[in-house]
Amino acid sequence: MNTFPILLGALCVYALAYRYYSAFIAAKALMLDDRRTTPAHAFEDGHNYVPSPKWVLFGHHFAAIAGAGPLVGPTLAAQFGFAPGFLWLLIGAVVAGCVQDFTVLVASMRHRGRSLGDIARTEISPFAGLVAMIAVLFILMVTLAGLGIVVVNALANSPWGVFTIGMTIPIALIMGVWMFKSSSGQIKITGPSAFGVVCLLAAVAGGHAFAGSSLAGTLTFTPHQITIMMMIYGFVASVLPVWLLLEPRDYLSTYVKLGTIAVLIVGVFVVHPNIQFPNVTPFIHGGGPIIKGPLFPFLFVTIACGAISGFHSLVSSGTTPKMLDKETDARFIGFGAMLCESLVGVLALIAACSMNPGDYFAINCAPDVFAKLGMHTVNLDMFSREVGEKLAGRSGGAVSLAVGMAQIFRGLPGMDRLMGYWYHYAIMFEALFILTTVDTGTRVARYVLQELIGKVYKPFGNNAWMPGNLAATTLVVSGWGYMIYTGNISTIWPLFGTGNQLLATIALAVSTTFLMNMGKARYAWITFLPMCFVG
Repeated sequence: MNTFPILLGALCVYALAYRYYSAFIAAKALMLDDRRTTPAHAFEDGHNYVPSPKWVLFGHHFAAIAGAGPLVGPTLAAQFGFAPGFLWLLIGAVVAGCVQDFTVLVASMRHRGRSLGDIARTEISPFAGLVAMIAVLFILMVTLAGLGIVVVNALANSPWGVFTIGMTIPIALIMGVWMFKSSSGQIKITGPSAFGVVCLLAAVAGGHAFAGSSLAGTLTFTPHQITIMMMIYGFVASVLPVWLLLEPRDYLSTYVKLGTIAVLIVGVFVVHPNIQFPNVTPFIHGGGPIIKGPLFPFLFVTIACGAISGFHSLVSSGTTPKMLDKETDARFIGFGAMLCESLVGVLALIAACSMNPGDYFAINCAPDVFAKLGMHTVNLDMFSREVGEKLAGRSGGAVSLAVGMAQIFRGLPGMDRLMGYWYHYAIMFEALFILTTVDTGTRVARYVLQELIGKVYKPFGNNAWMPGNLAATTLVVSGWGYMIYTGNISTIWPLFGTGNQLLATIALAVSTTFLMNMGKARYAWITFLPMCFVG
């Protein structure tokens, strides 16, 4: 099966959905109006409420929502075959995921940038709001653990990856000061953007040089060490002002993400990789070596963020609504960013299914499990030699996706000898995706926890109160860090996917009530129908 018409068809669906469906929702259901003052202007404090340019905020929002889900989820769901994942990524994103993100973002913007639980309290009842906030907090903890463990598996014993990802932090700090604290008092975009991209590319090349030097051992860490380092990063990113690290790092990573997606699209169109997986595999009935359950409901639980994600509703009611400059920006950011994430999921599925099934399962299964499948590897030994790492038994989806992407990139003219570079670049690409979700998710969880404790002790409800920030962030980081430290991908990912879909149901229910309360009951089907299916 050739991937050219498949990808072209998907792009056409996305373009039509954004042009017509998002415009319909914006004009008829939500009635966006730039004459309304957004929370970023009404409560501007230079810390959490910061009016931001549309493209910068799009970068932050896309980086925050596009974590492990659209990369790892479709890759793992390839176990069921190509067709089920592809159809759900397209249909689910357009009619459910984009609608959820867009409506929740507008609802939060109309409620002073408050959290999903606080919106539920206002729109439904105080008790419903309290239940929603508690559910959101616990589900968010599991979600962050599910996202974080993929980074741990990808960066463990990989000095190249650790060097490159680590360098993004000082680069982002410099960009943040340059963009938001320049002497002219105006937000600068061009200079910091060029600086960030050049430095990031240098960090990728430098990672290769570092990994081949005698100092490589200083950045070779075990999974437990990576977990502790990620907890420290999540803590710092949550406490610092949003403009200093979180927003510029997310904006920088978006260049990598969108640039890589663009190159991958070109790669698919030029290389024309064939889908080597069948449309449907025997594992749709359950008993698969990666996902034990049957196609329904495990396909939807596994793909998660690529089609609809409850976690997105927390970003749409967390950092992003506090930074919207104009109401009409919500359509481009809320609906548009989710379409981009769905495209990432489609590309990840294509990359995974373009591999030989034997190679795919050998990477994602333990050796003893793979031996029972009766399959044989084709190119795995060659891939291992070219990337300089043993690839068999590296479960979690990240490694198999990186191999699939590198295989497509290598097919471009003049790239046939750069498999190792493309593989490690893809690992960095995946880690950037996930870490930008972990840092934003930690901040959102801190907001929710502070609002919750603030109902008992009022100072905690003030996001600018530093003792509350530190205490809440410590509790949040300790929660998801402990789950990563003591868990593994097979136990955390299904729990993450299930919780994520439950949270999406809550978000769609709150959005439906919001539309009805604002006198738009005739358009409530927009959120009600996907709520019924996801629930």
